[in-house]
Amino acid sequence: MSDRLNEFFQRHEFECHCGCGFDVVDAELLQVLTALRQRFGTVTINSGARCETHNKNEGGSSASQHLQGKAADVVVEDTCAGLVALWFENQYPNQYGIGRYRGRTHIDVRAKKARWDKR
Repeated sequence: MSDRLNEFFQRHEFECHCGCGFDVVDAELLQVLTALRQRFGTVTINSGARCETHNKNEGGSSASQHLQGKAADVVVEDTCAGLVALWFENQYPNQYGIGRYRGRTHIDVRAKKARWDKR
C-alpha cells in the first residue's frame, strides 16, 4: 500500500510521534496544507495526528483537533511562522483554527473560526 496521500504529502508525515502508528489525516486538512505547499514550497509537519497519550504528554487539550487528524503544526522553510499564520488568515478569514506559536503555525479544520497567539 502506498504511503502517498497526494503529489505533495505522504501519510507518514502526519503520523503520531509516539510511535503508536496513529496516522489519520482529514481530507479537508490535506487540501488546506496542499494549498500551503503549492504557495510556499517546503512545508514540514511538526505535529499531525496525535493519540490521546501523546496529546496529553504534549500538553494538548482533551478536545484537540490533532486527536481527530484535523490539525497540523507546520513550519515553512525560509518563512517566519507569523507570515504563515497571516497567509492562512487571509485565505480562510471566517473559518478554521489558526494558532501562532514561536517557530511554528497551527492550522485545524474545525467547524468554527478560532484564533490564538502563544508566542
